[in-house]
Amino acid sequence: MVHGNFIAGEWLAGSGSAPNVNPSDLADVVGEYALGDAAQVGAAVAAARAAFPAWSMSGIQARSDALDRIGSEILARREELGELLAREEGKTLPEAIGEATRAGHIFKFFAGECLRLAGELLPSVRPGIGVEITREPLGVIGLITPWNFPIAIPAWKIAPALAYGNCVVIKPADLVPGSAWALAEIISRAGLPAGVFNLVMGQGRTVGEALVNHPGVDAISFTGSQGVGQRIGQACMAQHKKVQLEMGGKNPQVVLDDADLASAVELCTQSAFFSTGQRCTASSRLVVTDGIYPAFIAALQARVAALRVDDARKPGTEIGPVVSLAQLEQDLAHVEIARAEGAALLCGGQRLQRETEGFYMAPALLADTEPAMRINREEVFGPVASVIRVQDYDEALAVANDTPYGLSAGIATTSLKHATHFRRHAQAGMVMVNLPTAGVDYHVPFGGRKGSSYGPREQGRFAAEFFTTVKTAYTLA
Repeated sequence: MVHGNFIAGEWLAGSGSAPNVNPSDLADVVGEYALGDAAQVGAAVAAARAAFPAWSMSGIQARSDALDRIGSEILARREELGELLAREEGKTLPEAIGEATRAGHIFKFFAGECLRLAGELLPSVRPGIGVEITREPLGVIGLITPWNFPIAIPAWKIAPALAYGNCVVIKPADLVPGSAWALAEIISRAGLPAGVFNLVMGQGRTVGEALVNHPGVDAISFTGSQGVGQRIGQACMAQHKKVQLEMGGKNPQVVLDDADLASAVELCTQSAFFSTGQRCTASSRLVVTDGIYPAFIAALQARVAALRVDDARKPGTEIGPVVSLAQLEQDLAHVEIARAEGAALLCGGQRLQRETEGFYMAPALLADTEPAMRINREEVFGPVASVIRVQDYDEALAVANDTPYGLSAGIATTSLKHATHFRRHAQAGMVMVNLPTAGVDYHVPFGGRKGSSYGPREQGRFAAEFFTTVKTAYTLA
């Protein structure tokens, strides 16, 4: 069976297909999934444009009910969906079930937002005139999603797009089509009119480029690498399309002398290595002050060396495989580059063999690194963390901000003074105090600054900033 694309309310074969392989067990094929092309993108956009006039004017209760049904089914099937996610992406089963749960909650949240659409009534500065400010849907939204959160990120783009009355064409990452297809199958039975939601799977250079450049697409929301995001941004601005870009991070986790050692070690371990380090919010730079450095390094090295790396679905696994061979090779290369530049490899950094052949890597901890090293400038996106030693809080803050990215930043401290100062002065869109940098809620804004993000924030009520346009109407009383 080939899992097809969903266009205009129908499941259709692609121009080809590709297998979806389990990174924990390369002999396990999750399924065969369609590969779309530019023609199918055109058909999906045409269907979305045809559906938009009626959907954009549809009743808010109908939209709310549809999103609530989607959320309810996701939550009812969270373990099944989590199993699929762990199998195709390599995230441990508890993390994968948690991600599926989050996707369900996101749809439930935006079901409520459908009923809370609000505007403003203001008096004009001119007597006898009223002013009404409202938000209206944009039209057809192209969504391009990454492989590291294959159900949560599609959910947090699809749900607000539909809630505010837009129509959608989504292209998921070609590495992990299974979770997106399963989500699309649930959406297909939620009662949406044909054409409101469309799924076109395939490669970025065909499906993604066709979606970005199609004149019938009004806006693009993209999550992925900085290089691809920059090209998409340039293409969208040339076409006067609204664009939203989330492009990763090189997130710092500061550990001060007054931090609780055990807590600091655990939150750094979670931030840097859980989900195999394949999170844009992962803290891959650990900035540690002199006083706590020796004890911290010893404790963290012991914790990292003891992490259990194995099949994502096996009980007790803490770290699953890297998602693909190309990503594994990139991760290993970054470790070797760091060593060549003078970093000390304290543990890990090599490919592992397990009961089944997979893309397993021992989590790597690098010490004696300098801020200018490539390992501290480039996003690795794997189970690799580097430690930078600094003298005091002031130097720690300066090093933390010394990056072209600005997504997430964390600090471990018992000092209210330093925590308060860091929250204000960390150049990041999200700041964590005594918490892992990789862990966010679905009902509040998500996004960064500098090279990490461009355009309005995602999630929560702030999603309206991207998925709607503002209209100001004047009426003579």
